Amino acid sequence: MEATSIFYIVLAGAISFFLAFYQYIFRSERSKVNLILSGLRTLTYFTIGLLLINPKFEKASFFVEKPNLVVAIDNSESVKYLNQDENTRNLVGVLRNSTELNERFDIKYYAFGEDVYPADSLSFNSGQSDVNSVFKGLNQVYKNSMAPMILISDGNQTLGRDYEYGADKYQHPIFPVILGDTTTYSDLRIDQLNVNKYAFLKNRFPVEVFMSYSGNASVNTRFVITSGNSVVYSKDIAFSKSNTSQNLNLTLAANSVGVRSYRASLIPLDNERNVVNNNKPFAVEVIDQKTNVAIISTMSHPDLGSLKKAIMSNEQRQVDIVRPADFLRTFNNYQLAILYQPNPGFKGVFDALKGSNRNVFILTGTQTNWSFLNGIQSNYEQEITRQTEDFQPSLNPNYNTFIIDDIDFNSYPPLRTEFGELTFNVPVQPILYKTLNGNLINEPLLLTLENENRREALLVGENIWKWRAQCYLDNQSFAQFDNFIGKLVQYLASDNQKRRLTVDYETFYNGNSNIIISAQFFNKNYEFDNKASLEIILRNSETETTQTIPFVIRQNNFQVDLSGLEPGTYNFTVRTTNGEASQSGSLTILDYNVEQQFLNANANKLTAIANSSEGRSFFSEQVNELTDALIADSRFTTIQKSTKKVVPLIDFKLLLLLIALSLGAEWFIRKYNGLI
Repeated sequence: MEATSIFYIVLAGAISFFLAFYQYIFRSERSKVNLILSGLRTLTYFTIGLLLINPKFEKASFFVEKPNLVVAIDNSESVKYLNQDENTRNLVGVLRNSTELNERFDIKYYAFGEDVYPADSLSFNSGQSDVNSVFKGLNQVYKNSMAPMILISDGNQTLGRDYEYGADKYQHPIFPVILGDTTTYSDLRIDQLNVNKYAFLKNRFPVEVFMSYSGNASVNTRFVITSGNSVVYSKDIAFSKSNTSQNLNLTLAANSVGVRSYRASLIPLDNERNVVNNNKPFAVEVIDQKTNVAIISTMSHPDLGSLKKAIMSNEQRQVDIVRPADFLRTFNNYQLAILYQPNPGFKGVFDALKGSNRNVFILTGTQTNWSFLNGIQSNYEQEITRQTEDFQPSLNPNYNTFIIDDIDFNSYPPLRTEFGELTFNVPVQPILYKTLNGNLINEPLLLTLENENRREALLVGENIWKWRAQCYLDNQSFAQFDNFIGKLVQYLASDNQKRRLTVDYETFYNGNSNIIISAQFFNKNYEFDNKASLEIILRNSETETTQTIPFVIRQNNFQVDLSGLEPGTYNFTVRTTNGEASQSGSLTILDYNVEQQFLNANANKLTAIANSSEGRSFFSEQVNELTDALIADSRFTTIQKSTKKVVPLIDFKLLLLLIALSLGAEWFIRKYNGLI
């Protein structure tokens, strides 16, 4: 309380006393009754004075804060496959029923498979396990408080970044509980098989296989690739304690069009416990059509190489970087022309493309001759300021000419281009808008247009190579950016006849992956129709069973989730329920479960993250030792905290009651003694 408030309180007390003394003692005869009345009036005046002064007091409250204890439980299929599901449930039950542990910690239970979520129940049916998601997700939740973690897992990961590195970002001790047998058995496995999705008829396509062996004895086996009942490749393989891994690079012939399924296998050893991981099915779609793309430029720039790599990531496409004169000599060899930063040297190219009504993709930048480009075509016109500016991209969620994957364009680096207004003389469909200093500008950065039965795309900016690099930094893969460019090229390289119904799907899927098919439907004006009703009719080619599943709308497309279908080949038809449009196709679900590729717990990696985080690893039968270690650890102590709150005196309701009682008592005494 401040000194000023104390002074006013003392002054209020003195004034209250003298007022009451003057009223009951000085002006009246001194008696016992008057002394009592004087005291009550003094109390009334003083209490009212306190309320007027309204001094403030600090009110302290104390509470106890227990440290958090995070229990993260592996809910993937591999736990059940290793026969650890009941063991895990029992272990979690011991933790939940431990009185001492619950008194010491505020315990939160989470489960994880493909991602992390509250552990309401355990089913051990997650088709993938991303251990790193536990550390990444929960670090944000508990970064400001003490939160040691009990990680109950077999340590086997099938998805995401290596959790041994991700665990470093979790700023608390980790106590892994290792599920499963750690004994090393002789085991052969195909770790990884790389193959392109597409191959061309009468060509050979490459296959890369990585194989490994765990065991002490020297063994011999045979690697075989079969297609149906036919062996298309075989080779003898030898492993030993010192030679535990091998890789093969081979090619297979693409002799017929369509989806061709294969199975790569290592012949099992005698008494080998796990033979599931000896096999790896894969499929290739053989096509007999190839798109040739010309990137035409008179300059060198990193954008050219990035575009070429992005387009050629699809084996259906061949890309050549040529100068204008070379393109004109081989004009008929290409189905699509990409013009990079046109200048007057491109006049013959523009004339040839216009004369053949060929589609085109134009990229502009700081070296573009806009005076030439404005004059050679009439679809758009750029204001010439001879100044440049960096613009960042922002995705147009309403773009519906073709389906665009969910890419975080807002985090991509800016592109540099001519500063000034870009005006259009024909309708355009912006894919990306420009943003400047975080502000959205109603001007396209990337767009498509259709005019006079001809398709065109325009990118107003250079340094698109930075986008491909950023995609790799974000995803450790170029695939997302390459697929985006691939869809744009597919749109431009195809014929100009619009389809009202388009379906986006893969030709094959792994059995335990998410199987999502997307579709778009347009009305007669070729506007996206979000009121349409779509369905897919699936027919299993082996069992002949059919099922019909409706699509649901997701922003600017329709989607259907086919996850959970039995492995096999399915013929399907996507159609509108009113019969306006339909499209048919075929997909294959491979009989492959990545969670069944593990024989043992990965104890070494779990122990490594325990040591690096200053924790300790345990086996599932050591749960009592785990609880004792946590309770005895002096780092995890209960903390008593206090909060101070400044409370004004007027908030004390008892003062009002005191005034009422004082005045009431004074009135009663005066009434009783006949003074009123």
